[in-house]
Amino acid sequence: MKLNRSTDMALRIAMLAAASTRRLTVDELSDQLDLPRNHVAKVVQRLHHLGVLVTVRGRSGGVAFAEGGGDITVGGVVRAFEGDAEVVSCDAPACPLRAACRLRADLRRAQDAFLAVLDGVSLGSLVDGPAGPVLLALGAEPPSVTVASVRSRSL
Repeated sequence: MKLNRSTDMALRIAMLAAASTRRLTVDELSDQLDLPRNHVAKVVQRLHHLGVLVTVRGRSGGVAFAEGGGDITVGGVVRAFEGDAEVVSCDAPACPLRAACRLRADLRRAQDAFLAVLDGVSLGSLVDGPAGPVLLALGAEPPSVTVASVRSRSL
């Protein structure tokens, strides 16, 4: 199953917000994750409605990971962004095999198994261990290399 772009963005935004100890702006999220700002704003709004993020308006506002956001599962986010559509559409255009097809049921079971695995993964667990610092380093400027630092390494 392939996730749509907004689902992918939602998971990345949630992970970065979970790893951060401060509020992030939509511009910062967009820059750090290298995503279009307008799409980020829309995804942030949906994540806010799901209870994943808290948003604060104003000059010192921004986006923060919600207090209970760590308990929300990846499966819940995927369902919210992907909907309940089946992997394949047997209706448009109408499939002539539909009446006797066994594939549709197997694909539904595979999709359910996929989501069941993601239901076992909490958003909070995605930033445990080394993932948190890596997320926070996204978009950071690499350390500048000076002539003095190159000379000191070669000695």
